[in-house]
Amino acid sequence: MPPVETFELVLLLLAVIVALHWVAQRIGLPPATALLIGGGALAFVPNLPPLALDPGLTLVLFLPPLLMDGAYFTAFGRFRRHLPGILSLAVGAVVFTTFAVGVVTHWLVPGLPWAACFALGAIVSPPDAVSARAVLHGVKLPRRLSALIEGESLLNDATGLVLFRFAVVATMSGMFDAGAAAANFVFLALGGIAVGLAISAAWIFVVKRLREQTLIILATTFMCWAAYIAGEAIHVSGVIATVVAGLVLGWYQHVILPAPARLRGSSFWHTMVFVLEALVFILIGFSLRGVLDRVSGIGAVTATMAIPILGVVLTIVVARFVWVFGSDGLLVLLRRAGLKRARPLGARQATVLSWAGMRGVVTLAVALTLPAAMPGRDLMLVAAFAAIFATVMVQGASLGWLIRRVAPADADPPAPMSLAESELAIARARAAAVEANAYAPDGTLIHPQLLAEYRRRLEITERYAKDADTFMAGIRTHFDVVLASIAAGRAELVRIHRAGLIEDEVLHELERDLDVEEMGIILQRGA
Repeated sequence: MPPVETFELVLLLLAVIVALHWVAQRIGLPPATALLIGGGALAFVPNLPPLALDPGLTLVLFLPPLLMDGAYFTAFGRFRRHLPGILSLAVGAVVFTTFAVGVVTHWLVPGLPWAACFALGAIVSPPDAVSARAVLHGVKLPRRLSALIEGESLLNDATGLVLFRFAVVATMSGMFDAGAAAANFVFLALGGIAVGLAISAAWIFVVKRLREQTLIILATTFMCWAAYIAGEAIHVSGVIATVVAGLVLGWYQHVILPAPARLRGSSFWHTMVFVLEALVFILIGFSLRGVLDRVSGIGAVTATMAIPILGVVLTIVVARFVWVFGSDGLLVLLRRAGLKRARPLGARQATVLSWAGMRGVVTLAVALTLPAAMPGRDLMLVAAFAAIFATVMVQGASLGWLIRRVAPADADPPAPMSLAESELAIARARAAAVEANAYAPDGTLIHPQLLAEYRRRLEITERYAKDADTFMAGIRTHFDVVLASIAAGRAELVRIHRAGLIEDEVLHELERDLDVEEMGIILQRGA
């Protein structure tokens, strides 16, 4: 496809993304589901040029920023606290699902070599970080459950990729060494951690010496690709390197990044991730025609592959239920045996966790890298696509309903301080700083208005902390008046600019001040 046509097609896809998101909001459908359907429909539009997904480019373009975004917003304290459960899902569940899919596939297709069956299992076994984020967006979950799903989605791709590579090598060479595979997995993981920490240290060193906000944002954005490409270049896990770099970035950005760069960077990053995430799903749907062309059309699929594909899809769903409920049953036994640290999820949370196993871009991209001589390659391609469609369309679309129906309770103890108490602690610290600097060395009060303002702020915050709900009910009307005054000020600013009474520079300067003030009021007002 000529470059201009490719660019025009990308613009068309962006316009379709906007339309599909609007439709999804109107009918209450998860955007990921709407994008898959829309992309699949586009694949069969006559005269629309095909857009083939290059698997290597797909992974390096989409995966690092989306992994980084997930790691950046991960609650590190909960991630560390629930790391054993996360590793159980990211490693144990992926290995178990790979084995289960391999066994079922060999049973349904006896002529397919065992190693090829396990390669298919490795392709479809890891739930996808992008799919989990897209489907869980706006869904309120218990904190432990949220930490498990988010943490699993960050790490399980590394497990799946390692299993896939070893299975492909075993299929093509006829040799497999389980001990070497386990040792190599440990090496890849430790190497990825080391690379992620090294890239993070370099980022901290560079950002501390930059003064221009745009350069700080650029260096921070570049960090995800630097970690992933560096990890892959030295043959360790680029996925783990990116996740580690994202966790470090999320932990240190509060003290490293200046406030203006953090605000501007967050807006830029949010928009970029939204576009990439949406493109992932619409491109997966858009690639449907290419997958069907490779296997001689839908007729060949229904005639020769329907039963094995159905078996694979059912196996990945059932295997996750077996692993999650089996692990939870083991925790029940350990707790009854006296191990107090063993805390079972319970049937409600385990049900939600079992159903939240959507597949996505990594599954498809890995399937597309299969060697042409790989036995069962066509079956693997279609099975990968079916796993994505079935899990996102069925599990993803119904997950919100299931959460509301099951209503999993948050059993984790709350943090010692509430939001109101935290705001009070900050107000006291700020008031103390003003008190300390409001007087000259000789004791003369030199900032009386500032001191009075901060004393009043502290008094208001103390009243708010005593009864936050009652206080906010009254204060919202106050914020509404302030917002109305800002709107009136902006209208007057535009009027005098349109009348030619002020220069454009004055317009932009005053508009920025009003925007910052409005943003602060909106954040304080809340919902």
